[in-house]
Amino acid sequence: MFVHLTAAGNVRSIRRSGIRAAGYGQGGARGVYCFPVLPSYTLTHQWLRELARFGGQGRMVAVHVRLDDDQDVLVGRYSDRRRDAQAAVPAAEAVRRIAALDDPRGWEVFVPRAIRPRELHRIRAVPQVAGWRYKPDAHGTRPCTCFGCQVRGEYGGRRLRERLPHPLDGPPPPPRMLLARIAAAGDPGDPAVLREALDWFGRRRRGPLAELTRLAAHPDPGVREDLVWAVAGWSTPGVAGLLDELADDPDQDVREAVEAVRETS
Repeated sequence: MFVHLTAAGNVRSIRRSGIRAAGYGQGGARGVYCFPVLPSYTLTHQWLRELARFGGQGRMVAVHVRLDDDQDVLVGRYSDRRRDAQAAVPAAEAVRRIAALDDPRGWEVFVPRAIRPRELHRIRAVPQVAGWRYKPDAHGTRPCTCFGCQVRGEYGGRRLRERLPHPLDGPPPPPRMLLARIAAAGDPGDPAVLREALDWFGRRRRGPLAELTRLAAHPDPGVREDLVWAVAGWSTPGVAGLLDELADDPDQDVREAVEAVRETS
């Protein structure tokens, strides 16, 4: 028996059609995240507060799912997913491994397919205060309010940023200033200066793509990788073509960056 945590607004469609494969696991596989039902209620629902942090979720519910013992799943800590280090095992083995851990916080099970309606056991309300936030043992640690750690629409986010302002808070430099810094960096350009400018460009919805395409040939692979992340979210015409070019980059980190942004787009 596993539990899948989701917004209460999804209950009607789940009862009708099951749980769709909306999650992304290691290697780009699509499926459903869940966790074994353990004797500890807190550990079973440990992911609730973290999932509820993301805007638009609303009240969360627990969907209990019964899987066959030999159903293939992936099991491991959430950090293992980034390194493709989660283990592929039968569902029964995943439960055994997690139940045997002294501290199973941060572990997860990924079912690489949708959950069928006949596999649903029950759906019930749960207290909205179960589990950890940010990461296990984060209580007592100063939260980070940088651009990368902020969650848009998070409850209490504005008050947190006002209480703990980050050094990089505030509006980004205008594009003309950033382009001037890139030009002053020389040719091919100081990697540190270029990467800082690309980081600022990555916070925008559109940007001067034509002026940045030359960086796709920069000798420093870090600059080329940061170029991928900078333009990934832009609606500027030509972004897809630039990513196609960088998808064949000789550096593996650059190629993996292109693959990652395409999986999440």
